[in-house]
Amino acid sequence: MLDPDQVYIPLASWIQIAIEWIADHFRPLFRSIRWPVDELLNAINGTLEVTPPLLLIALFGLLALWLAGRRTALFTVVSLVFILLLGIWYETLTTLSLIATAIVVCVAIGIPLGILCARSDRAWGILRPILDVMQTTPSFVYLIPVVMLFGVGTVPGAVAVIVVAVPPLIRFTNIGIRGVDQELIEAGIAFGATERQLLWEIQLPQALPTILGGLNQTVLLAMVMSVIVAMIGAEGLGLVVLQGLGRLDVGRAAVGGIGIVLMAIILDRLTQAVADRDPRARAGQSRISGAFARLFGGGHRRAEARLEASLDSKT
Repeated sequence: MLDPDQVYIPLASWIQIAIEWIADHFRPLFRSIRWPVDELLNAINGTLEVTPPLLLIALFGLLALWLAGRRTALFTVVSLVFILLLGIWYETLTTLSLIATAIVVCVAIGIPLGILCARSDRAWGILRPILDVMQTTPSFVYLIPVVMLFGVGTVPGAVAVIVVAVPPLIRFTNIGIRGVDQELIEAGIAFGATERQLLWEIQLPQALPTILGGLNQTVLLAMVMSVIVAMIGAEGLGLVVLQGLGRLDVGRAAVGGIGIVLMAIILDRLTQAVADRDPRARAGQSRISGAFARLFGGGHRRAEARLEASLDSKT
């Protein structure tokens, strides 16, 4: 009979040995990965910190006004002023820098991989189980290999945030491109569009709302993970919460939590507003027709009529 307390498969030891072997033999690779993240993080954080707080609040308010309207702009300004008065301004800027760095890297990695998955069933078959594992693995589990491979601090925290936040962007990019109306693609092929022209002039513009929806999810996941990575020394609002809990200072922890909630709402509203600004609902016909005009020159008239008739039949 098997003893429940007896270990028959030493999986924990195997994983420990594998991680140590990777850390010993691929240390230059991980240092090369860490360097651009470190540089980007320092550049963003330095720019935010040297900007006067009131000027930065005004800039965020104008951005929110342009993207999402007066209500969101008012909420953004009031929330940032409130954060400033709470005395957690620089911690908020560090968290914002961490999230901005993660978003830049996630976009650079996630959208190309999503395009690859949309254009290759084999690539999607390989990446899909990997994404399943990444999205179902508890966030705390990522901290273990990150610490062993990259050390502790804000930069390893940014790496952990990137790993957690990139899967939704890959999935949504894949879904968006695969969901483009096949009639539009066939019309483009019929009029001589190359693969690159189909991607840039038809598929990506049509898939943009879905891709931006994935970016919104990436931002929210990055915000959540930016709190967890405080456990491995990442600075920011997450560290404020962690220090408050460690000292049984509930007020300090609550202040950090309030800052996190306000920043999460602001970032969610802004990214969602970018997705809602897609002009396809109002000017989709002229946009696609103009693309075909640029692509195919004098023979675009019949393409316009055919595309417009197709779009009219679906609306």
